[in-house]
This record gives sequence, structure tokens and C-alpha cells, in this order.
Amino acid sequence: MKLSESFFYTIREDIKDEESNSGNLLVRSGMIKKTSSGIYMYMPLGLRVMKNIENIIRNEMNQSGALELLMPSLIAEDIYVTSGRRANFGSSMFSLKDRFNRNYVLGPTHEELFVEAAKQKVKSYKDMPFNLYQIGNKYRDELRPRYGLIRVREFIMKDAYSFDVDLAGLDKSYQIMVETYKRIFNQVGLDYKIVTADTGAMGGLLSEEFQAITPIGEDTLVLCDQCDYASNIEVSVCAPTSYPKEDLKIKELINTPNMKTIAEVVNYLKIEPQKLVKTLIYKGDGKFYACLVAGNRELNEIKLGKLLGVNELVLAEVADVETITNCQVGFAGPIGLTIPVIIDHDLKAMTNFTVGANQTDYHYQNVNLSDFEVSFVGDIKNVEEHDLCPKCVGKLYFQKGIEVGNTFKLGTKYSESLSLNYLDANNTLHPVVMGSYGIGLGRIMAALAEQKSDEAGIKWPMNITPYKVGIVLINKDDEYDNKVATKLYDLLNSINISVLLDDRDERAGVKFNDMDLIGLPIRITVGKTAKDQIVELKLRDSKESLNVSLNDIMTKVKELVN
Repeated sequence: MKLSESFFYTIREDIKDEESNSGNLLVRSGMIKKTSSGIYMYMPLGLRVMKNIENIIRNEMNQSGALELLMPSLIAEDIYVTSGRRANFGSSMFSLKDRFNRNYVLGPTHEELFVEAAKQKVKSYKDMPFNLYQIGNKYRDELRPRYGLIRVREFIMKDAYSFDVDLAGLDKSYQIMVETYKRIFNQVGLDYKIVTADTGAMGGLLSEEFQAITPIGEDTLVLCDQCDYASNIEVSVCAPTSYPKEDLKIKELINTPNMKTIAEVVNYLKIEPQKLVKTLIYKGDGKFYACLVAGNRELNEIKLGKLLGVNELVLAEVADVETITNCQVGFAGPIGLTIPVIIDHDLKAMTNFTVGANQTDYHYQNVNLSDFEVSFVGDIKNVEEHDLCPKCVGKLYFQKGIEVGNTFKLGTKYSESLSLNYLDANNTLHPVVMGSYGIGLGRIMAALAEQKSDEAGIKWPMNITPYKVGIVLINKDDEYDNKVATKLYDLLNSINISVLLDDRDERAGVKFNDMDLIGLPIRITVGKTAKDQIVELKLRDSKESLNVSLNDIMTKVKELVN
């Protein structure tokens, strides 16, 4: 591409409404352009990056044996009602009506349609296994789109689905996809971790996430300093805490006037925070629960919801809490409650702790489990840094990540709700066992811009960059220099090395800054030494430049590209 004849622009100033480094750089470098909240167009340079990512994914998916198809984005709403997911998506699903007043949605994910596609083939156990995938648009009405391409309302996704006769087959298909994903993310050059995650609205038996490591990430990853334990904090297992053994004491009602917070009660009673057990009232699928965790820990709503088996879990309203406890908020406790009581598993080893007394301005001290009825015991708190690893003797630490891919063992969730069945060798009907595998292409692009950039701009990997080589012509009016630059441009094109020629009527500094901003790996400068048969070669990730003879430059570039 010759810039003097092409659509090309960059923006010098930072973009005010882009909170992330990647969003700012991708907009400034002319890769993407926001059209409205959470919706972007891919400009020519950005589309080339996206196509390079797409080609890597497509090649690896094809090598894995998966077959590509393309699903519609406009989908009749009924199929999501039948699968039971319409209510789960709620207002995050874009919905509309056609001229006949029939309900349609813009597909947020395509499990249901892939099941319908599989029905065209699956009749017998002999028809499996197989894997289908597509690369297409998804739509989700995010409450707070942010961070450029990381959280958007329209995005490009690769989604694949495997179909097997049993769990053993699913395990094999799943592992093939995990290895395929490793190759994909290694090729695009991301620093990533594979972590166990919540199955969420997708449901199923297992979920793992491929998380690109970056401080801007919305997810907290829990890792071990001694072993390979890796998990999203939403589902990270807490190793049980040990407490010193004490002789059991008799509970005692203590006046704690206006002491409603953990800090206030701890300071007033001169006790350790972990000895004050807080009682939180939650509402799950319309039913109230009292949930107890140590005062120095935070409750994990994902874990609690799974323990209770509820779909919707929210903190109870103040009025409901006061009705249930017969006191002001801040003094709730488990003793005497008529709703189920759930305790964190750590409390099983705790003695003589303090709880709210369900009386305004009062707490109970020296409470033990025998003083109230427990309905459920489980790991319902968030893990914290420096906790013991649940797998080994190591210590846990946190990193932030961007989820760029995920894998799910769906099991029979969708095949049962949508009647995708097969006959076994004995003519017995069974539901098909499914797996689901997604990759966000825009998130890969954003994660690369986060991980591979500096104060000057982006540093694209060689197989992702929109152009591998950028030629900067310092003086476009110098006839000899112009011929040298044009010849290099033609030679590189002739051997299929993508090249951009900056032959604009701009200052050298502007051209160099633009090359750094858009992040091309190799820069060749044709300037004052060209008449001496010398050009300057500089790599984007190096501060040094080399003088290379025109006789050697093509060989050198081919070595670098390969």
C-alpha cells in the first residue's frame, strides 16, 4: 500500500473516551473507530489485523478436523425459550419484531442453532463424533461497554461445538480443542493462562478460560507459586483455615450501641476480625437465606449460588432484612432465625465467635455451632492472596486477565432441552453429549495491543501485523530516492511480503511516529544514504538501527520475516 494513494490516517492526541491503553492505541493508529457505545468499525489496517488472527484460528480449527459453517445473526426467539435460556439472558439480549409481529433476537451465542444443524445428521451412534464451527458476529446489550474491544455490544467470535455419544468421547473431543487453542494462542503470541472458571449461563460440567495476562483485565486469576493450580477467583477453591482449639464457652449477650460495621464491632469488643462472623441475608430464586462468613473474608456469590442451586441470587433489601431479623440492619445473626442458615466451611473449626444478636445494638459473644441450626456447609468465600493452595503447600497470588477464549463441557444440557438424540447399538435412545469452544477475535486484538506496546504505539507480532514492512521515503521529491523506495516496494510485493510505502509529503518525524504507532515489525528508511547504496533498517521492538546495503536488504528482510 502506498500511503500517498491510500486511505490512511492516525490521531496524535489521546482519545478522551477510551479508558484502556489498547482502546486508545487502536483508535489513534486508525485500526478501529467507535460508532456508538460498545460498537466499533474495523478500518482497513485493523481489518487486516483481524483477518490475520482469523486465518490462524481457521487454519488450526481445520487441522483439528472441525468443519466450518455460518449461522444467521437474526434468530427466532422461540428456540431460546425452548432451551430455557431466554429468561437467563434477559435484557442483555437484543430483541425485535418482524412485520408480522413475530419475536426475533440478535444471537448472543449459538448453541441452539448448532443443535438444530446437528439434527440434520445425527440419527445413530455411528453419526458421531464431529465438530462444527463458525466465525461470525455476536450481540450482547452490555450494561457498561468499556475498554475498547474488550467489552463491547457487537463482536466477532469463533464458536465451535463437538458432538459425541458419551462422556468419554466428549473428553477426547474436549482435549483436542484445548490443544488446538494452545496452538492458536501460542501463534498469535499472547502471554496467557488456562484457568478453571464458572460455567455461568452456558451451563455444563466444566468450564476453562484462556486468559491473556494484563493489568487492564476484568478477571482476577488465582495462581499458585509452587504448582500449576490456576482458577478464576469466581470459582477458586479455598483451602480450609485452621484455628487454635479453645474450651467452649457459654454465649453472652453484649450491648454494642450503634456498632454496625465489622470495624466498629471489632474495635469496640477488642477482638480479631476473623472472630466476628458476619451474617448476610440473600434472596435466591425468591427464597431467603442467612449466609455466614468470617468478618475478615468476603462472600463469593457464584459459589453460594451453586451451593444453593439457584439461578438468581441477590442481597436482600433492607426492609426484608429488618423483617427477618426483627432489628436494624447491622445486627443480623443466625440464632433464632426461621430461614435456612448457610455457613462457610471454615466455621466448622471455629469456636467462641461473635455474631449479631438479631436485636438492635446487641451482639452475642462466645457463640458456637451448637447454638443455632445449620442447613448447608460449603466453601462460600473468596480466596485471598497468600492463602494456601488447595492442591499443594504453595501460596496463592493474583493476576489480572482478559478472557480471550473459553471451553465448556456442556454435557446433555442442550441436547435434552432441544431433543437432539441418537440410537445406540441396542436401539435405545440417548441424548447427544456436547462441548462448546469460543474465541473472541477482537479481544485477542485488544490483548495483543495491551501486552505488546510502548509509549510510542503498538508492536504487532510478525504473523498478526497489517503489513510486515514499512518503507519510509524521506524526500518524495528526490527522483533517485523515489526510485529506490519504489523498487524495494515492488520487490517485496513480488515475493508476497506485505509492505507499506510512506511516500506522503510529510516531515520525517511524522512518518517515523506513524510507523511506530501502527506497529509494523520492520522499518526501512530510504534517505540521504540511498545514493551510497545504503538504507536504514530498524525493528519495531528495538531502539537500535542498522545501515544495510541495497544488495543485502532483501536477504535481510526475508530472514527477519521468516
